[in-house]
Amino acid sequence: MHSLFATLATAAAVISATVAAPAIKHDKRSVVERAGLVYNVFEHAATGARIEYVNNSGICETTPGVKQYSGYLSVGDNMNMFFWFFEARQNPSTAPLAAWFNGGPGCSSMIGLFQENGPCKFNVGSSNTSPVNNTHSFNNYANMIYIDQPIGVGFSYGNNPVDSTVTAAPYVWKLIQAFYSNFPEYKSRDFGIFTESYGGHYGAEFASYIQNQNKANAGEPINLVALGINNGWHDAEIQEPAYVQFSYNNTYKPLISRSQYDRYMSAYKNSCLPAIQRCTKTGSNRDCQNADNTCYSTIEGPISSTGNWDVYDIRAPSNDPEPPANYVAYLRQSAVTRAIGAQSTYQECPNAPYNKFASTGDNPRSFLSQLSEVVASGVTTLIWAGDADWICNWFGVLDVANAIKYPSQAAFTTKTLTSYKVNGKEGGSFKTEGNLSFLRVYEAGHEIMYYQPELSLQAFIQTMKKGPIKST
Repeated sequence: MHSLFATLATAAAVISATVAAPAIKHDKRSVVERAGLVYNVFEHAATGARIEYVNNSGICETTPGVKQYSGYLSVGDNMNMFFWFFEARQNPSTAPLAAWFNGGPGCSSMIGLFQENGPCKFNVGSSNTSPVNNTHSFNNYANMIYIDQPIGVGFSYGNNPVDSTVTAAPYVWKLIQAFYSNFPEYKSRDFGIFTESYGGHYGAEFASYIQNQNKANAGEPINLVALGINNGWHDAEIQEPAYVQFSYNNTYKPLISRSQYDRYMSAYKNSCLPAIQRCTKTGSNRDCQNADNTCYSTIEGPISSTGNWDVYDIRAPSNDPEPPANYVAYLRQSAVTRAIGAQSTYQECPNAPYNKFASTGDNPRSFLSQLSEVVASGVTTLIWAGDADWICNWFGVLDVANAIKYPSQAAFTTKTLTSYKVNGKEGGSFKTEGNLSFLRVYEAGHEIMYYQPELSLQAFIQTMKKGPIKST
């Protein structure tokens, strides 16, 4: 009797467990139609990610046979991050994948797409209302994804909890995970991050976060092999005095006098530097906000108002028409917005996301240690700068490159810059040691790729190939 009861009890437990077991969740793919436009929808069971996008809008990339996708990746509750993907023009089935991020903080990556390295561009002039083909697009070599982050920037919309570089990183990682879920053919590809300006913060932190997630075996491994940051804002303590030095001693024209130079260097040593050091020591939002405000009021603000010149290209007046901003009106055309699957009005650099970063004093916080960790891990890294840019000038960027701690630092620091050529034509000067390269680009403002597209594409390809940059 005892064994019979035990058998019945066991059977009942099995039946109970079977009934109580939750249903297995499966990925779901579907299509929806809105106003005559077909959207692909993918719901990833494991992560809860939802992707909604359109195929081959015909906007920007007009090369026959080259695919593109644009739409949204959900990275949280009502957090809709816009992406625009372009297949490589050559060998897309084997080409690496690279992501582009503009800086700000709080600026859209459509800037890079339309003004710098995307498949199309605008020519200068108010009459140019449609883009033309960019023969030096980065997707000549790599599959490219342009990402509007954080939420509220560009076409991204919904809730935005991001108030710092560190809090932005997890959502970028989630976006790549969601992208891999829907497009699994890219999972095993080499992956690169390219960014500029505030990307000195973004690039270092995003790359570091990805590597830490890989170490923790979280999600799909991301095969990060390359990092490129042009005219980046990395470390305030290093780069604030470079404003003064570059303003007095750049190769184009002096922006300040010797007496002004002395006054601003004194302001750096006596006001700006102590504030930065206190921010570094305490890490408090209040102290870092104070450092940001102090350095701006004593150095950046006064110097930038000394004359009629563009902080992004000192060769030009403050109302510089280049790079052309025609693309903004273009992206606000209802036909264009609809074609690419965008669900919000385009905002290039809205105030709200920027203000959140300012509230935590993110700007003067250094990301040199994260950058050093990434370089030391072996990721091929290019730190480069257009030499006519003031806002993140090459003096400070070179000083940052020399301060990167990695096994070859001593050899890198002692090297001098030598000529960098493209098909025999000199376009800059550089040095490289191990997996780190620095490149000064001649006759280029903040957005290097606009001013020197051929050189930029060469440097991009060489970096994505996991080798040092070199003259051709």
